[in-house]
Amino acid sequence: MSENQNLLAEQRRALILDEVRRRGGVRVNELTRKLGVSDMTVRRDLDALARQGVLEKVHGGAVPVAEASAHEPGFEAKSGLEPTAKEDIARAAASLVAPGSAVALSGGTTTYTLAHHLLDVPDLTVVTNSVRVADVFHSAQRTSGPRQGSATVVLTGGVRTPSDSLVGPVADQAIASLHFDVLFLGVHGISPEAGLSTPNLAEAETNRRLVQSARRVVVVADHTKWGTVGLSSFATLSQVDTLVTDAGLPAEARAEISEHLNRLVVTGERECGDGLLADAETPSPDGTPDPSEGSFNSEDPADI
Repeated sequence: MSENQNLLAEQRRALILDEVRRRGGVRVNELTRKLGVSDMTVRRDLDALARQGVLEKVHGGAVPVAEASAHEPGFEAKSGLEPTAKEDIARAAASLVAPGSAVALSGGTTTYTLAHHLLDVPDLTVVTNSVRVADVFHSAQRTSGPRQGSATVVLTGGVRTPSDSLVGPVADQAIASLHFDVLFLGVHGISPEAGLSTPNLAEAETNRRLVQSARRVVVVADHTKWGTVGLSSFATLSQVDTLVTDAGLPAEARAEISEHLNRLVVTGERECGDGLLADAETPSPDGTPDPSEGSFNSEDPADI
């Protein structure tokens, strides 16, 4: 971390959290020196992060929270984590969607952010098991009124989870009868061994149905999800076509992911091998870029 007195609170807290996770703990006096802020400011930041449940305050500093694999944070707790990364990921993911597509969005705070960016994509059919995602589209239609090209939204039934997803037999049956052009999937954790995982057993089964019904699977997840393992796995990395993530993902993780996925999109960066960018820009028969082709990182979502 570099010293910067002008960091926004959100940026400071992201840096503090990364440092706690990387080192296994930090002291207040270390953070004041590295961030160039007062002791009081650091303690306020630690208080805010502790209220979100992402670290634990100890005498003189903070340590990571040791979460059980079955622990499932609520939607509000997760929505305050990595907001800038989620916004960048959502913007890049939205550029992968062609007008008139049948799109599925799972539950999660990143897919919720993505939903806002899909409001201006015309003629979508959106299937979701997320109450929050569905409300994004319904609220927009209530505010602006019916308009040509507005999305048709299908909300599955089911039992509501702490993250406001609908799961269980009702949701599973509804999803099993449908077919999507692309699924945007938020995850609790990603790892080479466990693949995609969640702490909720019922949600794992519903996510399996979503993956089975999708022609293309795009995972939207910030770098903090890498290496996290929930109670139940629902897909392997080889079942994922594209991962859209942020620049905080370590180089070794990128190399490992690239062995399993067709495409890795890292927001804020451009790095491609011979021919990869050309593959990414190869149009599909309908004239839009085909996100199933190639593997690349993108600086500008418009280039995806």
